[in-house]
Amino acid sequence: MTNSTTNEPEPSDSLKTFGLVHKACRKRAGLTQEEFAPLVGYQPSTVASIEQGRRLPPRAYVERAEEVLDAFGVLRAAAKYATRQPGLASWFREWAELEEQAISLYTFENRLVPGLLQTEGYARTLFNERVPVLTDAQIEAQIAARADRQRLLVERPNTAFSFIVEEYVVQRGTGGSEATRELIDHVLAVTELRNVEVQLMPLTRHVHAGLNGPMQLLETPENEWLGYCEGQESGQLIANQKTISVLHMRYAKLRSQALTPDDSRSLLERMRGVL
Repeated sequence: MTNSTTNEPEPSDSLKTFGLVHKACRKRAGLTQEEFAPLVGYQPSTVASIEQGRRLPPRAYVERAEEVLDAFGVLRAAAKYATRQPGLASWFREWAELEEQAISLYTFENRLVPGLLQTEGYARTLFNERVPVLTDAQIEAQIAARADRQRLLVERPNTAFSFIVEEYVVQRGTGGSEATRELIDHVLAVTELRNVEVQLMPLTRHVHAGLNGPMQLLETPENEWLGYCEGQESGQLIANQKTISVLHMRYAKLRSQALTPDDSRSLLERMRGVL
């Protein structure tokens, strides 16, 4: 079940428990949410979401809260058991948690529009066609979880988001003309954010550095780089620095082979015009 007003996942018992423990520690320290938020480097809205059990606390948040609130390890212990309701694939959850803290996030996708850029209509089409078939409740949970992730684009203005997407992924018209128009309008709006860069890999580029498949790279607040590759019902978190170096080289090449952000916007506008 989802909250139709906030479009956020229904809180799990473990998240609500962590939120209550966090609230008790904050109040013991004599701090309001507004006073506490800047001390840990997050927005008051984020603190509120965590205390209400609507948001999984990032690792960095937990560590800062432990220090600021002098919580004697209570928050760190409670965070170990904090998990979301089903909505994110089990193999993706660790990467999604890392996304919450990332200061740089690079995504190359040649199968579908990246989740962080999807509209509800586009995502709903994907989930409706999932095999095995999902229940209505599962679809709503998936859509809510995806919408929850997308707040990162706005809530983390100092995080650099780079997306490289194959042109034909948009040309496919997933969901029909109306859904595609909505999708293109949304992506164009997202590219207005200064921290978001979208590049299309044109159909005219017959060979490029990403033919081995989709990939993601992120930089942690400690300036450590990690990678992620996803396949059928599985995902691989990559920490080996030699492999990360290879992925970096490929992504750098992809950036040079794709259309520039301005040219990509122009192509999206032309695609939108013929729909």
